[in-house]
Amino acid sequence: MIIGKHLIAGEWVGSDQSFENMPVSGEAQSFAVGTPELVDRAAKAAEAAFWSYSALSRSARAAFLRKIADEIEARGAEITEIGTRETGLPAARLEGERGRTTGQLRLFADHIEAGDYLDRRHDEALPDRAPLPRPDLRMMQRPVGPVAVFGASNFPLAFSTAGGDTAAALAAGCPVVVKGHSAHPGVSDIVAQAIEAAIRACDIHPGVFSQIQGGNRAVGQAVVQHPLIKAVGFTGSLGGGRALFDLCAARPEPIPFFGELGSVNPMFLLPQALSARGAEIAQGWAGSLTMGAGQFCTNPGLAIVIDGPDAQAFIEASKAALEAVDPQVMLTDGIAAAYRAGRDRIRAEASVREVLTTTCDLRMATPYLFVASGDEWLAEEVLGEEVFGPLGMVIVAKDADQVEEIARSLQGQLTCTLHMDGGDAEAARALLPILERKAGRLLANGFPTGVEVSDTMVHGGPYPASTNFGATSVGTLSIRRFLRPVCYQNIPGSVLPDDLASV
Repeated sequence: MIIGKHLIAGEWVGSDQSFENMPVSGEAQSFAVGTPELVDRAAKAAEAAFWSYSALSRSARAAFLRKIADEIEARGAEITEIGTRETGLPAARLEGERGRTTGQLRLFADHIEAGDYLDRRHDEALPDRAPLPRPDLRMMQRPVGPVAVFGASNFPLAFSTAGGDTAAALAAGCPVVVKGHSAHPGVSDIVAQAIEAAIRACDIHPGVFSQIQGGNRAVGQAVVQHPLIKAVGFTGSLGGGRALFDLCAARPEPIPFFGELGSVNPMFLLPQALSARGAEIAQGWAGSLTMGAGQFCTNPGLAIVIDGPDAQAFIEASKAALEAVDPQVMLTDGIAAAYRAGRDRIRAEASVREVLTTTCDLRMATPYLFVASGDEWLAEEVLGEEVFGPLGMVIVAKDADQVEEIARSLQGQLTCTLHMDGGDAEAARALLPILERKAGRLLANGFPTGVEVSDTMVHGGPYPASTNFGATSVGTLSIRRFLRPVCYQNIPGSVLPDDLASV
C-alpha cells in the first residue's frame, strides 16, 4: 500500500504541500512535497548512521543488500501494478527491470564479500634501505560518507530508489539520501518500504537510508549543497544535470557529481556490412531505436553511412521498419513535450531532410527519421544534440575520410557501435582509436540498448555523456565512485581496520 510520505531515518513524514502523480490509467494519487528542511534532517541522520554502517563487516553489508532484494521481490506484484499505471511501461518491462534491480544488489553483495574492490596494497618497511629507510605502508579504499541519489525518470527501478547508485553507495559503506522522481512516486514509495523492512530486519541504523519525494526543485538544490553530503549520483537530462554539477562545484567544499546526462550513441555502418546486411541492420536499428519509446540513455539515434546505392537502400529499409512501429506512451507529459521540441529543432534545419513524418500527440510517441549529409552534420552542431525518444538520423558521408572526420567531431558518448564484416577490418582499426576517446563502451555488430550488469561493464563516457569520464554507473566498478584511497603509514596491526590488518 502506498503511504505517500517521505521516509526519513525510519519515520514516514508528511509536509504541508502535496503533488499528484500522472498515471496513464486509474486515478491520480497524492504525495507529500519535499522540502529543504527534510533534506537537512535526512542528511544529519545519514551522517549519524555513517559511523556504525561504514564499520559493519563486508558480510553484514552483503546480507543487508540481499535482504533489500528479497523485500523488493516480496512486493513485486504491487510494484508492477503501480508502475504500469504511473509510467505506461508494460508489465514485462517492469518485471525485467525489477529482476535487474535485485540482481545487481545480489551481485554487489557477492562482490564486496570477495573483497577485491578494496584494492588493498602493502609495501613492507625497509628499515635498512639507503639512503633513507622506507616506512611500512598499507592502502585501502574507504567510504566517503553520505551519498545523494537522484531517481531517474526512465528507469523507475534500476536507476531510482534502490537502483544502481543506491546499491553501489550502500555496498561501499555509505548511507544514502534519495531524491525521488515525480514521474513514478508510487513505485519509489513501495521500494522505500522494502528498504525500510530490510533495515529493520538487519538491525541497521535507520539513518542509512532516507527518501524525499519530488514536487519541489528546491529539494534537489538543497541535497547537493548540504555540507554533510559527500557525493552525488544522477541520471537525467543534460540541462538539469549540468545545473546540479555546477552547484556541487561551487560549494565551499566541492564534491564529486557522478552525472549520466546524454548521448546519441552513434552507429558506424562500414561498407561491406552495409552492402551485405543493410536491410537486416535497418530492422535491428528500428527495434533498438523505438524500444521503450526510445527512452533509453543508450538509444542509438545516429547512423553513419558512406554515400551510394547501399546507403540509400538502408535509408529506405529503415523508413519501412519504423513505419511499422505503433505509437507508444512516453513516461511523462514533460518528456513527450521535450521530444516534440527536439523533433522541431531538427526539422527547423533547412539542410536536413525528413524521411519519415508521423504524429506525436500528448504522451503518445511515434518515430521520426531524418537524413543529413556529412558536410551538413559537420557544419550544424545542433544535429549532435540528444533527442530523448524514438528519433533517428542517418548521416551520409562522402567517403571513408569524412567518416573519420565525423567520428572526431563527436561529443562524448555512452556508446559507439561498428557494424562490420571481415573486409571492413582495416576501416574499423582506423576508427577504433578515435572512438575509444569518445565513448565508454564500444560494440561490434549489435545495438547498445541493454546494458549488462557485470564486472566489466562501463556505462559512462566523456562529457556530456557523463560528468566523470573515469567512472561507470553500471557494474561492480560503480562502487568505486563512493570510495577514496587512504594510506596507513606505520599504523600497528592492532589498530588497523580488520580488512587491512591481515594484508
